[in-house]
Amino acid sequence: MKRPTIADLAKESGVSVSTVNRILGGSAPVRGTTMQRVQLAAERIGYSGLGAIEHRLRDSAPNYRLGFLLQQSTRDLYQLFGKRIVAACRGRRDEVVDPLVDFVDLLTPDNIAARLMALGKECDAVAVTAADHPVINHTIRELREQGKPVVSYITDQSAPERAAYVGTDNWKLGRTAGYLMAQMTNGPGRVAVFIGNHRYQCQDVSDASFRSYIREHAPRLTIEESRPTYEEPRNAYQMVSELLRTTDDLAGILIVGGGISGVLRALRELPEEQRKSIRLVCRDIGPETRRGLSEGLITAALCHPMEQTSELLVQTMIDAIEGDSTEATMQRTIPFEIITPENI
Repeated sequence: MKRPTIADLAKESGVSVSTVNRILGGSAPVRGTTMQRVQLAAERIGYSGLGAIEHRLRDSAPNYRLGFLLQQSTRDLYQLFGKRIVAACRGRRDEVVDPLVDFVDLLTPDNIAARLMALGKECDAVAVTAADHPVINHTIRELREQGKPVVSYITDQSAPERAAYVGTDNWKLGRTAGYLMAQMTNGPGRVAVFIGNHRYQCQDVSDASFRSYIREHAPRLTIEESRPTYEEPRNAYQMVSELLRTTDDLAGILIVGGGISGVLRALRELPEEQRKSIRLVCRDIGPETRRGLSEGLITAALCHPMEQTSELLVQTMIDAIEGDSTEATMQRTIPFEIITPENI
């Protein structure tokens, strides 16, 4: 194949050949947004001078290294979040953002705290998705003292030293799940609630507000005690299977944590008529959730819009780096999406 030329790059990026030459030569000023447009075009067409463009861009724009500590590398949901985060960093128009995405599979507080501290040593700011725990809060405090802002992502932390929270309004999410459950069930019945871990604030708040709505508007439904799955599909499968064997009036299931694949596996083993009588509401979406929606097993998924949430997260981390270290914690919420089998 013919190697792309400067003229090809200029055409692909929508600028003049002289502009490309100024970027490559580094001898004349060019707007940062223009250089980023040329950089993206060079990546698309495989231009050989991409390294020179990236070097010029780094020299002319603010540079940040941002760390992101996500959970469970084996879960498609978190892999998708990781990809959206990287795209949000690469898509910044006025800064050069180098993302460092890490996944933690051993979800003990000590391990998460250690990985968070390691990221903090390498990055200008860190985002974390984790259960709320004193050990993790202590690490957030230590990083704050070192001038490294920590932003809680998806689920909040109680540490007053955190710089910001970015995610949905979990009280509204739980109330919405209650509304859907009340509208889509008839008569009395039981509703089972599965939670990943009671220390995840997003899950605990959603659980509480779900119960609040049902008490207020659908007292005909009996909400069972929350069952922790510890984010493991195998645990969820065993617990749902046992529930289905011992309960004959199950009207609905709310799952506000991980383990959706285990729940769906248990439901698929039921006779079709019994499956159709159970309403399942979950949060967040990945390939397994989409499959469950397409099969009609899931009534609705209430989830973060991944692209917008990732962009807001990156912007918030930059704001935390550039802001006053004494500034109060930023709370930035984004509306959740409601996905059903009809709009998937």
